[in-house]
Amino acid sequence: MNNEIRLIQPKILWNNFTDLNSVPRPSKEEEKVIDFLIQFAKKLNLNYFQDSIGNLIIVKPSTEDMKDCKTTVLQSHVDMVHEKNNDVDFDFKNSGINMHIEGDWVKARGTTLGADNGLGVASIMAILQSDDISHPKIEALFTIDEETGMTGALNLDGDVLKGEILLNLDTEEDDEICIGCAGGIDINISKTYIADDIDPESTFVKVLVNGLTGGHSGAEIHKGLGNSNKILNSLLKDLDSNFEVRISEIKGGNLRNAIPRESYAIVQIKTDDYSKINQEINNFYNSNKTKYCGLDPNFSINTSKVKGEFKPLSINDHKQLIECIEECPNGVFLMSKTIDNLVETSNNLASIIVSDGSIIIKCLTRSSVENSKNELSNLISNIFKNNDFQVELSGGYPGWEPNMNSDILSVAVNCYKKLNNQQPKVNVIHAGLECGIIGSHYPKMEMISFGPTILGAHSPDEKACISSTNKFWDFLIEILKNIPKKN
Repeated sequence: MNNEIRLIQPKILWNNFTDLNSVPRPSKEEEKVIDFLIQFAKKLNLNYFQDSIGNLIIVKPSTEDMKDCKTTVLQSHVDMVHEKNNDVDFDFKNSGINMHIEGDWVKARGTTLGADNGLGVASIMAILQSDDISHPKIEALFTIDEETGMTGALNLDGDVLKGEILLNLDTEEDDEICIGCAGGIDINISKTYIADDIDPESTFVKVLVNGLTGGHSGAEIHKGLGNSNKILNSLLKDLDSNFEVRISEIKGGNLRNAIPRESYAIVQIKTDDYSKINQEINNFYNSNKTKYCGLDPNFSINTSKVKGEFKPLSINDHKQLIECIEECPNGVFLMSKTIDNLVETSNNLASIIVSDGSIIIKCLTRSSVENSKNELSNLISNIFKNNDFQVELSGGYPGWEPNMNSDILSVAVNCYKKLNNQQPKVNVIHAGLECGIIGSHYPKMEMISFGPTILGAHSPDEKACISSTNKFWDFLIEILKNIPKKN
């Protein structure tokens, strides 16, 4: 199925990526992919071990010419975001990714591709496999559960690595070297409710907001992409002000680290109001489509009558929910005061589920400044707490403080200039990388992050640039050849 991918240069990298993408690897269910990598290490007769949380370390001795160089950790996470278009029938837990080539891009068919962070994993595998690339002693660190909590990095044992340098291969623009990132925290909001009786003169209508682009809730949060949960709520608020409408069910969004692309609500309405409500929805769509048409050209709102008994929220619960979601910050909250064009603090209103007496809302708040992260998460918490919701903060992880004076940064900049005849961008990103967390376990370890160009990560539009991956591969090899000597 994916044989054409195996023909792309460098074949050693793309063959490993193809093999990797045949193995299901959802977050928190990495057993299959870890076993795949263990078998890979065994075939190469390389030493390997797992730490207490389940991260895998494979060790490869240095080549003869680099025995006096610093041990280097090559690090990527093995899990991938599982997102698909609703019209695609795909079982992530049991099926490999179906890939194809479009011009200079590798894409999947209606699902996420897994280039985040599969290309990093595949490149590390290629280094472990190689017999003609100069390199220092390598500790290949494959972390688990990066996408849904970074629990692998957070629980990394503090004595399993001996390396002095870490190369994280999880950034997504090939002209950048990343030296810092945002921290994050999960906000878990919940409430139970007792549903009202169904109005005998009512009709149930499903309102569907879909066709949005979605994307990475950190790296792309500044783009102004439509959030289906926010749009749906604005529509419900509009309807609520003009008609007798009551929410019976909501399902919107999925993963915290993905901007939600699709949300629906089932609402109870007066039967006689159906045509007027349809017109109101059309008016809402027409007044909002130009707002999103540039970035979300397929944005749509559809309605349909649904049969069944969908007991509605009470009037009070209905109004509290709409007002809380309306007040909840979403998108960019603060821009950095020290770094141009960098988002400092943001929130992604990622998921809303209302069903069977339970309301569950999930957010991911990010910031490169710890105080700002706490300020925004507390603001969001209080909005909901003041309206009788339960709020729990969890999964907090630190940001990564930049070090402009590290030896490995100097090496990487010089290697990039040598290969590309231009200066790379050295930056800090508004996304979660494991470097900050790993650095908390190994504070003396120098770190940089880089990778090939990947667009649309965390969405079914994800695609990896072929020529960029070749460029990244050459860059990685050049850095490894120039790792500094031991002190």
